[in-house]
Amino acid sequence: MTTPADSTPTLVVGEALVDAVSKPAPDGSDTDTQEHVGGSPANVAFGLAALGHRTDLATWIATDERGRRIEEVCERRGVRLTPGSQGAPFTSVAHARLDPTGAATYVFDLEWQLAAVPDLGGYGHVHTGSIAAVLEPGGSAVRRTIEAARATATVSYDPNARPSLMGHPDQARRTIEATIALADVVKLSDEDIAWLCPGEDVDDVLTAWGALGPAVLVVTRGGEGAQVRVTRTAESRSLPAPGVTVVDTVGAGDSFMAGLVSGLLDAGLLGGPSARTALRAASLYDVLPAVERALTTGARTVERAGAHAPGRADLA
Repeated sequence: MTTPADSTPTLVVGEALVDAVSKPAPDGSDTDTQEHVGGSPANVAFGLAALGHRTDLATWIATDERGRRIEEVCERRGVRLTPGSQGAPFTSVAHARLDPTGAATYVFDLEWQLAAVPDLGGYGHVHTGSIAAVLEPGGSAVRRTIEAARATATVSYDPNARPSLMGHPDQARRTIEATIALADVVKLSDEDIAWLCPGEDVDDVLTAWGALGPAVLVVTRGGEGAQVRVTRTAESRSLPAPGVTVVDTVGAGDSFMAGLVSGLLDAGLLGGPSARTALRAASLYDVLPAVERALTTGARTVERAGAHAPGRADLA
């Protein structure tokens, strides 16, 4: 866990916003609401940077007070905003309410577009996910960007379904599957599958989605750990989650995603066309260390309030 980070330039494409988080008081009413910089793709970018990877973020924020706060956090965490990311009329907000177990539900006030990313061919890996890959008009621009990036970069994708924003699951599934077909690695949750594919067996879903193109698919199961499937060999394994005391689950899936990408980058299984070839030849044994790193980064995050991004020293 102490080895230097892979130096592949990595681009994360997607929403950066402000999480306005409310915790319930004992009588069920809200306590004071606290605002934190977040957004699923932004959290992945922060997680990758915390793990030592060179990371840029292509997003859509305004030059308002919340947008300036996002800029400051990006600078402090070593994530560079790509040119064109600051053209929004306002900075998006996710209103999160925590239940007594620490689980979050969201209501969104957002605007999403994507400016052209300069020097796209300079990146060895590109990650996208969540609202940005579905919500128009930016969703189509995200898919065009990912498709163009594939010539020089590997691609990872986290659907991170938000039912309140993504419309009917049948329609969302078609859009999400179009992005899955462009990805080398897909991570999703069991809740994503339950919403997108109601009544379908998880193994059947992973088999069908693997046939679309991804070499590796990983399903997170909250406190029960994760399942990983390698498309080429049809190998599959479930791994337990580390035992931790949960403070809240904000950003846990994003931290898992950052750990997964980080582990695969370090292993030479992401990071350009040659890495894509290596990933497609990889066995389950080859990818398990990256999944174990992802489980650890996710565990370190739920032990802390908010979307904590663990560094390598936290992984020991």
